[in-house]
Amino acid sequence: MSMIVAEDIYKSYGDLTVLRGVSLSIEKGEIVSIVGASGAGKTTLLHILGTLDRFDKGKILIDGRDISRLGDKQLSDFRNRNIGFVFQFHHLLPEFTALENVSIPAFIAAEGRREAGKKATEILSMLGLSGRLEHKPSELSGGEQQRVAVARALINDPVVVLADEPSGNLDSAASKDLHELFFDLRDRLNQSFVIVTHNESLADMANRKLTIHDGLIL
Repeated sequence: MSMIVAEDIYKSYGDLTVLRGVSLSIEKGEIVSIVGASGAGKTTLLHILGTLDRFDKGKILIDGRDISRLGDKQLSDFRNRNIGFVFQFHHLLPEFTALENVSIPAFIAAEGRREAGKKATEILSMLGLSGRLEHKPSELSGGEQQRVAVARALINDPVVVLADEPSGNLDSAASKDLHELFFDLRDRLNQSFVIVTHNESLADMANRKLTIHDGLIL
């Protein structure tokens, strides 16, 4: 079953054409890496697949839903409930604990505080952070902060997790742990992962590695 289908996607910013007819399909439970030189269009494509940016032309189906037909409010709700994001910089809110940071997307989805806290606790424990629930980001290592960010991406049971250079700010040991975590999560949860990365070892571990060059998938 295809979780994401993109057909002939174009995207320009002014006179700069970034994507020139990208087509791809990502299956349920599949991990796909996207590689390419800086400026090739990797992050733009990821943002469009994640509904963070609109495309100019083409069609995208996510879990069978044509996202071009959704208005801004519908798109925001769809994104919160169906897509998880992990970025190079974790973007945790410094004034909140790990448990609170992970719970925020559930609160946005109108989940009750008790239920959100229970789910956040379970996910953080699954990721080996049961002893860090009440720690704030400044009290966590880089690898632990990124695991909290992964837990936050998973809280609403998304159909797909999109990661943009997720290990780019980590040392080699933490990067290896994070790479293994993605595959462990895929095996446990059968979720799809799309990972934009310059890390060749992570890219090569994926079920498929796609290369984007001058706005096209090679």
